[in-house]
Amino acid sequence: MKYIQQALEKYWGYNDFLPFQKEAMGSLHRGRDCIVVLPTGGGKSLCYQAPAMATAGMAVVVSPLISLMKDQVDALVECGVDAMRLDSSMSGSEQADVIDSIRQGTVKLLYLSPERLLTDGMMNLLQNTKLAYFAIDEAHCVSMWGHDFRPEYRKLGRLREIFPKVTIAAYTATATKQVRDDIARQLSLNDPAVLVGSFDRPNLSYKVQPKKNIVTQVCSVLDRYKGESGIIYCIRRKDVNELCHDLQERGYKVAPYHAGMNAEARKRNQDRFINDEVDTIVATIAFGMGIDKSNVRTVIHTGMPKSLENYQQESGRAGRDRLEAECCMFYSGADYGIWKFLMRDMPAEAYGVAMNKLNGIYAFCTGTACRHEAILRYFGQTLGKDNCAACDICLGEVDSVEDALIIAQKILSCVVRLEQRFGSGYSALVLAGSKDKRILENGHDKLSTYALLKDFSKSIIQSWIEQLVGQGYLEKYGEYNQLAVTEKGRGVLKGQTTPRLMKPAEKKSTRVSKPTAESWEGVNAGLFEELRAFRRQEAHERGVPPYIVFGDATLRNLARQRPSMPKGLTSVKGIGTQKRQQYGRAVLTIIGKYCEKHHLKMDVSDELVPTDFSTQRQSRPSRSDAKERAFELFTQGRPIREIAATINRAESTTVQYLVEFIRAEGISDPSAWIDQQTAEKIQRAIRNVGSKQLKLIFEHLNGAVDYNTIRITLACLRNP
Repeated sequence: MKYIQQALEKYWGYNDFLPFQKEAMGSLHRGRDCIVVLPTGGGKSLCYQAPAMATAGMAVVVSPLISLMKDQVDALVECGVDAMRLDSSMSGSEQADVIDSIRQGTVKLLYLSPERLLTDGMMNLLQNTKLAYFAIDEAHCVSMWGHDFRPEYRKLGRLREIFPKVTIAAYTATATKQVRDDIARQLSLNDPAVLVGSFDRPNLSYKVQPKKNIVTQVCSVLDRYKGESGIIYCIRRKDVNELCHDLQERGYKVAPYHAGMNAEARKRNQDRFINDEVDTIVATIAFGMGIDKSNVRTVIHTGMPKSLENYQQESGRAGRDRLEAECCMFYSGADYGIWKFLMRDMPAEAYGVAMNKLNGIYAFCTGTACRHEAILRYFGQTLGKDNCAACDICLGEVDSVEDALIIAQKILSCVVRLEQRFGSGYSALVLAGSKDKRILENGHDKLSTYALLKDFSKSIIQSWIEQLVGQGYLEKYGEYNQLAVTEKGRGVLKGQTTPRLMKPAEKKSTRVSKPTAESWEGVNAGLFEELRAFRRQEAHERGVPPYIVFGDATLRNLARQRPSMPKGLTSVKGIGTQKRQQYGRAVLTIIGKYCEKHHLKMDVSDELVPTDFSTQRQSRPSRSDAKERAFELFTQGRPIREIAATINRAESTTVQYLVEFIRAEGISDPSAWIDQQTAEKIQRAIRNVGSKQLKLIFEHLNGAVDYNTIRITLACLRNP
């Protein structure tokens, strides 16, 4: 383990382990088969990459997609690791060079698809090569019970027959016990160590809302992450095309991706997204598995996925760098009907499993429990605390309905009066007192339950109906998803049980999720933007995605710690020996010039580096009290410098709090902090150079206005 830890620090710039990494690496080093289940962003890849640098022989990594292999190999080479891949996208001479390197013993990590690995030629080559171990990535593909089963993965059981003494390890981010057992059986693993980390992703904020005007709802999320990377998932190709067109018309940098496009167009759009040439990809579930992009700040679902496994996998593509990210889902009862229709031709057993999973995700959408807790409970784990501080429920973005029993009884009574023959939309119209032609023709305006909830909108009523379905008081049946009262629902009608119903909070919450608050703590946003620009330029020159040069987490730590000397770079996570040699001088020059210009302290103690939300590492005192106090003082109109002194925070941190306060309160007038003449100057500059990069605005103003003033003005302008 000593040599593995040295490799971890030398090549990747990390001096400690994430949960279960040490145990997983130790299993490989001791030659024991293992199954490792760690959440996306939990350092799963390092579990099989780092041991290769401290183990004799070549490690073979099985990966499902060429794009995923390419990204991982590029990232490893950037770190100084001797990694290679063999795939059909390479020329004959390139493949020959790789084979020569294997024969010469200079490759430490070789990436292959299962199809390439199991060819006779590759088997013969590997039988004459000293092997360290086989690492099966995305191992849930082995199991027919996995959410992304692939028949070619099933054939990997041959490895045990051909290489009986070589260690085999399986890695995945999502696997129930049934899937784990199937992986062990299909791969013929010998007494494997089974290491299962928490399925929780505490850096992700989950928000679930009924679908209304989907374009407006999507835009409201994208506007919070301007210039950042995002993924939007749609159920159907048609939805992808329509939404992508609408967003492009509104000026958003988006591109489509679905199986109806030709391979060349899909690859082109995927590459544009990976290289930050477009901010957001709009896609069906055909997109995602081959994406190793670490800095996705938001994942939006415009419809309900077909299972919680799928949702965890798709939403988990946000925040792979373990920084804060937001996952928003906009659902409707119609999504349930679409999936049910698409599943209609399944064999009986598979249909039963699929419907159980569909009911599980529907209960999640309509449920009233903490979103993190609900996901963990589905996978057989618990959160261990009452408030996750990172979902719509725990952040107070929804309110409990005080008279839930009476409202539920009115809804259930209406379903009974409608003879349990109509769906949720129609039932909601009756309860709202609609004059819809169908209702009048059916005589349902004469029912005793007609207009019982006339004080509420149809959308709120329908949301309550869906919540009652999700909690098991109503059920849907038939081709048109008619509603029926369950036995549990009859208990509500008798007053024996009270459901919990939720509605959007009347007062907009000013609370910011804990991951967002702490991951920006102490970061100078202006310096962060300059470092991003440097990263983008370097990536372009080297022909690799920007996040491979440096991840966002590394850039934030640089903008927080602001090292002045090469030695200071060693304490910045994510900068190993190779990257210090390659980029160190340029990075230190950028930091030095910026700090001198803005009179910033350098070599800030790494005590300010926030806790990694995906780990169980040492905790530090919460800083939420300082932010809450700052919000109070902003309301009172106190000067920024005075507030910074009062809460004992740097002015840059206080300004970051102010930006969040402005966003939360919807403030569009910056006059409380900035004089009108300066604000008008900034607005003119924005009209000339745009609002995406602070640096461009700053330079257009010839440095006459500081970054904090620009940032405050921008925050106000971005509010309606």
